[in-house]
Amino acid sequence: MRPRPLVVFDRLDVFEWQLCQRVTHLTLYRPWRLTLQTASKLGDWPAWVLLIAAQPWLQPNGAWRIMQYSAIALFAVAIYKLVKTRLCRERPFITYLGGVHCGEPARDKYSFPSGHTMHAVMFSVLVAAHTPWLLPIVIPLSLLIAISRVGLGLHYVSDVIAGAAMGYGFALLSLYWMG
Repeated sequence: MRPRPLVVFDRLDVFEWQLCQRVTHLTLYRPWRLTLQTASKLGDWPAWVLLIAAQPWLQPNGAWRIMQYSAIALFAVAIYKLVKTRLCRERPFITYLGGVHCGEPARDKYSFPSGHTMHAVMFSVLVAAHTPWLLPIVIPLSLLIAISRVGLGLHYVSDVIAGAAMGYGFALLSLYWMG
């Protein structure tokens, strides 16, 4: 039996597809496409693993922050995967085959929510709370990661917004529970 996406996704898809189509056609410009692909790849895991691993050098209680950041990242991934596999919204380049350009191979066929954006926002909030002097690096990277997901045809704008909201919520949860 094929999973059925929510009806709201059908409506959102129709509403958002023209924007996705316009944005993804910008990736025909090689420098922009390479920028988005690089941001997307950094958002896969390298940027966040580096941030977690660097905690002992960034702050006095770095070992505790490694545990905190790792725990919330694992918790967020578990919830994210649960949501993603239950809601089953297909990626824009699949739904609008040929109409939305795909600038990078996707790992799976579902797009809601954006896990890359979730982690980018989550770690941005944690950096703001613990090492705010890193924000001039983390905020532009996080914005590029979020933009890359739509620009590469992998997500709708609403996927990115939902991922950002989840990331913000997970960061607040982490700060509340673990300081």
